[in-house]
Amino acid sequence: MSDESKPKDAPKPFTTPEMEALEAELALTRAQLASNVDELVARLDPRAQAGRAVESGRQLWSDAKNSDADPAARKKAFAVLGGAAAGAAALLALIVAGRRKG
Repeated sequence: MSDESKPKDAPKPFTTPEMEALEAELALTRAQLASNVDELVARLDPRAQAGRAVESGRQLWSDAKNSDADPAARKKAFAVLGGAAAGAAALLALIVAGRRKG
């Protein structure tokens, strides 16, 4: 609809300062909600999650290899990588044991 279709002498809608304040608050709330939804969509994107996981793995590997890394980060890297290696070894042992029984 264009403004041309409205009569020139149409009365303006009744508003009060409280109504205008509520409308402004509603507009702000809508903008914040839209921002939150956009952020959630970005966080839940599978490609973005995969990228963060790869970067986290690279950082762990770098911390484990670099002797100049923060001692706490290096200790965490060794714990995570050691746990992953132990989990892979346990899975391999279960597969081998299952094939021997079958």
